[in-house]
Amino acid sequence: MAVFGIFSKEKKENLDKGLEKTKESVFKKLSRVAVGKSRVDEAVLDNLEEVLISSDVGVDTTIKIIERIEKRVAKDKYLNTRELNIILKEEIEELLEENRLDNSDDFSVTSNKKPYVIMVVGVNGVGKTTTIAKLAYQFRKSGKKVLLGAADTFRAAAVDQLQIWAERAGVDIVKQKMGSDPASVAYDTLSSALSKEIDIVLIDTAGRLHNRSALMDELAKIRRVMQKIIPDAPHEILLVLDGSTGQNAFEQTRQFIKVTEVNALALTKLDGTAKGGVVIGISDQFNIPVRYIGIGEGLDDIQVFNKKEFVDSLFSM
Repeated sequence: MAVFGIFSKEKKENLDKGLEKTKESVFKKLSRVAVGKSRVDEAVLDNLEEVLISSDVGVDTTIKIIERIEKRVAKDKYLNTRELNIILKEEIEELLEENRLDNSDDFSVTSNKKPYVIMVVGVNGVGKTTTIAKLAYQFRKSGKKVLLGAADTFRAAAVDQLQIWAERAGVDIVKQKMGSDPASVAYDTLSSALSKEIDIVLIDTAGRLHNRSALMDELAKIRRVMQKIIPDAPHEILLVLDGSTGQNAFEQTRQFIKVTEVNALALTKLDGTAKGGVVIGISDQFNIPVRYIGIGEGLDDIQVFNKKEFVDSLFSM
């Protein structure tokens, strides 16, 4: 069921604005790559490699990009350094397009499941609660009936915060008191969703420290309990990552996919960081689609990760 419209001019302008800090940082570094050089040679490529790694693109993805540019240099024999930004943009676009997992043009839920259950996971402070609210708001605007489940009963005030965001988004919420069994909250949420013919359920969970196995085991318990109500729930496990943490976001992804079946990613806070290159690396390195990117605090400040538009914005002056 498609939820939102195609990538609009307004969304593109918001994306351009949201990536301003990353663009400024990247272009400043790129401007120094070919100083004193008239052609792309080994020294220029070494400098470019350093820029990409320092922009949190990631080592493995950086190596792929450099190898692609090396092939072009070898084929064309002579490449002007003034063309380097264009070449870099083209190669990043092609690299990301080869991963068709997240090649979507709009927000959508490609399932006829009702309710469609999304369990949201991630460590504390990554913007998980606001991401849930933003998604709920967008789903509701599209005419879907949305229900939130406040299963983060561990962190102080987490339930109250989600309640506030639910009111702002204009959606209902199922909650219990702090300290309650999170699995019990999830059970009640799905029971309510079935009785009210809800379209989409978003289940919040406690901020998991990825090196604490006891908390990770709790995720498995929540899943088992939900499956007593809806056998194939959750249909989506969305891992929320803070884009401003750079390489730490890579490590969190690695740890979470070891312990739970993450099948979607959201990167937040890209408007407040110069580390937006992390989106490129994570999109390339993991066999999981980056579905959403957060570029602000407002309910409308969330977008589908459209690879072409993202790269266009990153390289637009």
